[in-house]
Amino acid sequence: MSIKQFNATYLAADDRILFRFNTAEDTEFRFWLTRRATLFILAATQHLMMKDLEQTHSPQVAKAIAEFCKEAMQIDPSNQGALQADTYQPASNYPLGADPLLVMDVKCTPEKQGLEDGVSLDLVLPGGANINVKMAGSTLQTMSILLNQLREHAAWGEVPSVSEVAIQAEDKNKSGNKPLVH
Repeated sequence: MSIKQFNATYLAADDRILFRFNTAEDTEFRFWLTRRATLFILAATQHLMMKDLEQTHSPQVAKAIAEFCKEAMQIDPSNQGALQADTYQPASNYPLGADPLLVMDVKCTPEKQGLEDGVSLDLVLPGGANINVKMAGSTLQTMSILLNQLREHAAWGEVPSVSEVAIQAEDKNKSGNKPLVH
């Protein structure tokens, strides 16, 4: 499955993001992302991108490169089509159905995508179903920028560090709630 476009909309009444993407194979997937799931995706992807850069650079240089890339993606007009909702072209096939599914949990692991480093994102759905989405660098950055813009619009606060997310998940696990990080 090759991702072609992303589209996301913040719905204030539900305090959720309607996140959808279509593929080169004319399929579309639709999900509801909660604040918790969105912040985890952003924290995990930022962490994994930094770890990848730190393999060849010092932590300070890696941080500077990551900031530069983030700013370049937001300014570069060639990337704006991927971020504008009005250019999104819905697909004609919906393998999981036309109604969005609530993402109950998220798992994120680093993974090679050919020669490029990427991420394997597991979205856990109601009833324990799971969909795995694999993204390489530029696709991952585009998704992160889009979700981050919506996070800012929703006033969901800053993206926590991965260690903060792990502590929150551990606390939720102790209180009987299902953890976000496994």
